[in-house]
Amino acid sequence: MRYAAAAVQVTEGGTACCGPQTIEVGDDFGWTLYAADERDALPAEAVAASLGCGNPTAVADLHEGDRFLDLGSGGGIDVLLSARRVGPTGKAYGLDMTEEMLALALANRKKTGATNVEFLKGTIEAIPLPANTTDVVISNCVINLSTDKPAVFAEMFRVLAPGGRIGISDVVADDRLTPDQRAERGDYVGCIAGALSFTDTEYREGLAAAGFTDIELAPTHAVADGLHSATVRATKLGAASRDNH
Repeated sequence: MRYAAAAVQVTEGGTACCGPQTIEVGDDFGWTLYAADERDALPAEAVAASLGCGNPTAVADLHEGDRFLDLGSGGGIDVLLSARRVGPTGKAYGLDMTEEMLALALANRKKTGATNVEFLKGTIEAIPLPANTTDVVISNCVINLSTDKPAVFAEMFRVLAPGGRIGISDVVADDRLTPDQRAERGDYVGCIAGALSFTDTEYREGLAAAGFTDIELAPTHAVADGLHSATVRATKLGAASRDNH
């Protein structure tokens, strides 16, 4: 599995790569999408393992005391950055299904000394957290890889408390592309190999079907012909219960 291999490579002193022929991550993916001061505040291994297509920590509008969850947390770059923003009264969860990435994330947590961070093993289609336990869900170029996106959207909605929100970076496809064309372009990029990314309409409809409102989707930059990195925001209706943090 390339994703696990990326974690091993970073652990052994390399940088994360992806693609059928070990393509180096370019400027459209990974650590280059973070500001220098953000990168400098984290262990080099967390930065090197970044395989994302955006910077969801800049999208999520995190506040002191927020409880948040990162779907597909990898080496922990977004979790550790966000943990600093929510502070000691907040809680930072990272979810990943890969033992190698979880081991790397735990090592990075130890290096930062973060005490409000917890990494969980599991899939984004079956999040191992109770309902209504997070204020924010973030993700960085992971949801497009799921083969059951309705389950992912439903799980995000379930774990969010009333008034909770999502702030996601993901890959979306032009309406003109067929599923086969999306898969072909995803394989070329490598980091999204085999992904059947959503179009704007599909993404909005999927989130709305799960119960989300105030849905905003904005492409940010191209990652391949017809495929774009995008920011996605949406809200779970209801009054936020911040007093319970």
